[in-house]
Amino acid sequence: MSALHQEFVPKPYTNFVESGSVAWKSPSNIALIKYWGKYGQQLPKNTSISFTLDHCATSTRLEFQSKQGKGFDITVLLDGKAQADFVPKIEKFFTIAMPYLPFLEDYSFTVHTSNSFPHSSGIASSASGMSALALCLLDLEAQLSGNGPSEEDFKKKASFLARLGSGSAARSIDGGLAVWGEHQEIAGSSDLFAIPYPEAVHEVFHDFCDTVLLVDTGEKVVSSTVGHGLMHGHPFAEQRFDQANTNMQTIKPILASGDLDAFIALVESEALSLHAMMLTSSPYFILMKPATLAIINRIWSFRKETGIPACFTLDAGANVHLLYPAQHKQQVQDLIENELKAHCKEGAYIHDQVGQGAVRL
Repeated sequence: MSALHQEFVPKPYTNFVESGSVAWKSPSNIALIKYWGKYGQQLPKNTSISFTLDHCATSTRLEFQSKQGKGFDITVLLDGKAQADFVPKIEKFFTIAMPYLPFLEDYSFTVHTSNSFPHSSGIASSASGMSALALCLLDLEAQLSGNGPSEEDFKKKASFLARLGSGSAARSIDGGLAVWGEHQEIAGSSDLFAIPYPEAVHEVFHDFCDTVLLVDTGEKVVSSTVGHGLMHGHPFAEQRFDQANTNMQTIKPILASGDLDAFIALVESEALSLHAMMLTSSPYFILMKPATLAIINRIWSFRKETGIPACFTLDAGANVHLLYPAQHKQQVQDLIENELKAHCKEGAYIHDQVGQGAVRL
């Protein structure tokens, strides 16, 4: 049993709520510096930083009805259809979260959820999904508490709880750039929850664009949970954690100055380092597809031909996130429409951009 973090253990509730519903929309995020490898109870082995997205999001409505007896009572509907295979993951999350949300056994819950993007395809559906659920549960807790916490404390606990369900979900609460993982150079950073990036950010990054090129919309070959586990005993694990933490120092002046050449070099290197860990784990695996490599090579040649600072990053999947400044939106989106979508499954892609974070519905 991990030590309790008392700051997130609530005082006794003063109100009784028989039934009701709450709803939140929470975005996915795309890491620029990747977290890969964890310890303890969903804690990161290195610091990470991500862009919060806008259009790629999960909308969740949580219905609750008071009940008698112990144990969890959870029903999950995805796009209106019952999803029994989602229930064990939420039950596991509830078990870990019980000390911080002691009402979880007092209600029957129905989770109505929908994604604006394909589930389990490397667009961090667990990040948006678990963060939306955590926010809904905290909304209920605020009703039980009478007078809820400050917005800052609410978001901090939401990030803390979301992390217990999915590590990267910690970074899906706030908008803009979010940092998760303690780093001596980032004031307020913590392994327990994510924070809004507290340093200077050049205006070019305020409305950065991300088009997700959907190479593969099926289930991932290897789940992120399994992938993280393979970092235990990985021959290059410690070097990778050091690399990521060093990159967090490197990215600070880049974000402040808007140096896009340096940004591109760091972000693409991080993406390839993440996949290098998968290529060299035991067992090893390859999540990139031939179309992934074709897209990357075309992005490189496009950048060389035009000088437009477009770059790629990857999550733990085959899909390519094409990042570019908003001022170059037309040229990049012409490239996507004329050339890159041919490499996507059924020509599918999602235009997205840096978003403002989770919102109550």
